[in-house]
Amino acid sequence: MTGSSRYDRTVATHRIAKNKLQLLRSETLGKLPWLVHAFSTRPGGVSRVYGGNALNLGFTKHDSRAAVEHNREIFLKELGIAKGRSRWPLVTLRQIHSDLIHCVERMPGQPLTGDGMVTDTPGLILAVQTADCLPVILADRKRRAVGVFHAGWRGTVKRIVEKGVGEMRKLFKSDPHNLVAVIGPGVRGCCYEVGEEVRTRFEGQFSYVNSLFREVKESDPVREKYPLLFLTARAPGHGELPAKLFLDLVEANRRQLLDAGVLAKNIDAKAPCTVCHTELLFSFRAEKGVTGRLMGAAGIRN
Repeated sequence: MTGSSRYDRTVATHRIAKNKLQLLRSETLGKLPWLVHAFSTRPGGVSRVYGGNALNLGFTKHDSRAAVEHNREIFLKELGIAKGRSRWPLVTLRQIHSDLIHCVERMPGQPLTGDGMVTDTPGLILAVQTADCLPVILADRKRRAVGVFHAGWRGTVKRIVEKGVGEMRKLFKSDPHNLVAVIGPGVRGCCYEVGEEVRTRFEGQFSYVNSLFREVKESDPVREKYPLLFLTARAPGHGELPAKLFLDLVEANRRQLLDAGVLAKNIDAKAPCTVCHTELLFSFRAEKGVTGRLMGAAGIRN
């Protein structure tokens, strides 16, 4: 996307259309007439347990199955792939923060376990569920093939999007230069505080790890006003507060896509932060686990 993105406009106008159904779409993917895609948002559904009329698309322990099924119908209708009794099959996963990727040619007979799917079969809608982790969509402009991936920090360490590009090359003969990638709404570097053990895992995988993490030194007004209260035997004589550590998960996945051969100009990574925008998006972190699920979905028109 160039200039003011559709994502930015949706966030900016959300207060005006508080309960209206809104889907986020990438202008980059929108140029492909054969592709159906969208990232869901919070408003416009029938779930009441997460405040207002929420479009929760995941079968969470707090919401009823009937409400989620109704929300999914609303979502598919807004995508334009459900009318009356005619609808595209919605293929989802039992997500386990892995690097497991499935090639889907028809509606599976039983639920799939993993965190990625690819297809070149028209008439299927593939979707991953998120509430801070990143949904990533890949589309091959020449081969008419798509992939959807769920990338939390564990999946990112396991290089799921990089392996996704590899699967599309192997299965569909995709040239990475023809791939368009969109990283959807998720927790961004401004809000993704992690522990040192996460940085250690990344250090074992990526040479550019220092560009993915930033440290923010904590401040304590009481310590600053009364430093003598916190004297210790350690030089220089004062106990240090630990620094907060933040991970840029979006940049980590963008770098993987680049390493896999996707062109920088074909990567759209402008989606909003889920933690910053809980009025528009679900955030597991910001809402302390009591929240719904978003979907990132893509499919191929017949």
